[in-house]
Amino acid sequence: MRRNGKNIWMVFLTVTLLLSGCVSQEKPGQSPVAPHLVEMQQSDAIAKRFQESNAQSPSAVESAIELSERYAKLSEDAAALRQQNQNVMAKNQQLNDQIVELEAQLKQAQKELNEANELLIEMRIELNSWKSNILGFQDEMRDAQTAQLEALFKILILLGGQVTVESANHERVGADVASLSHPDQP
Repeated sequence: MRRNGKNIWMVFLTVTLLLSGCVSQEKPGQSPVAPHLVEMQQSDAIAKRFQESNAQSPSAVESAIELSERYAKLSEDAAALRQQNQNVMAKNQQLNDQIVELEAQLKQAQKELNEANELLIEMRIELNSWKSNILGFQDEMRDAQTAQLEALFKILILLGGQVTVESANHERVGADVASLSHPDQP
């Protein structure tokens, strides 16, 4: 309804402008030699001008319709771009929220990783000290086992056990073990 009102005004303005341009004014210093001929030539020229302009360019109504269609299309495009902008802004806000959440998780993970690294370092230190303690006690354990073997050998002899070649070999092995555990002794 509003578009029709605009179109009517456009038609009215166009007709008014066309009619006001058709009135010819004579200059006061000229004498009308053949006013009838001049008037005919002017009216023919004016008629041709308007006929050419109709053939070459659209009328005011057509141009108004075309402009209103372009305006409607541009309005739709602007509305679509506004909606797209709102969607992008919403997505951006969602991503910003996700970034905040992920940064908090990253800080927590880094903290846990640092704690795990410290624990691992402590465990490695304890393992190394345990290894050195075990290796340090190996000689003592060998000495204790050698002493046990010698004691068992003496108990066997006291119980009436006979010393044979095999048992002598074992005795030598026991002595060898004892000598290995005490390299300073001959």
